[in-house]
Amino acid sequence: MTKDKPIKTTASASFPTGTSADSLSIVTSAHLAAAYPELSEFEFGLIIATNAFQRWLIHCMNAAGAKEMSVLDILILHHVTHRDKEKRLADICFILNIEDTHTASYSLKKLVTAGLVQSEKKGKEMFYSTTPEGKALCDRYKDIRNSCLVPSFAKSEDEQKQLADMAKFLRNLSGIYDQASRGASSY
Repeated sequence: MTKDKPIKTTASASFPTGTSADSLSIVTSAHLAAAYPELSEFEFGLIIATNAFQRWLIHCMNAAGAKEMSVLDILILHHVTHRDKEKRLADICFILNIEDTHTASYSLKKLVTAGLVQSEKKGKEMFYSTTPEGKALCDRYKDIRNSCLVPSFAKSEDEQKQLADMAKFLRNLSGIYDQASRGASSY
């Protein structure tokens, strides 16, 4: 069994005729690139960016002092810490676009057991908030992020606008993929 490698496709392989060799695209699934090569190239970029971002989350949290946290644990801890407001499981899943609530529920249980998050039942709902230990961990994470990641950016007006535009694009894109997912599940 061979390990998949990025495939460079050219006009003769999967692009419309007339595409120059200067516009080579790197894709991970050339069989998908035939219909819309730019989308395949974007998806490959999204895949490697997602993996790099998740690796960053883990390494930054490890450096902050939490060695056994998953990506979902880290995202949920940061969201529970967001604005120092209690959050319900349904709200956490909605904001983070988590479909499988049981995975978020499991992460919350792990965070409660670790003493980073606390839960309080109000009526029929369970509300979650960050403990002082959880807040301190998020603060250490923020310090490491500010030291290791933020200086890599120029923080120019152009870059700030570009990042804001990309963030909006990614949010819109999530809606497109969600809609396509609904279509595929009824296919």
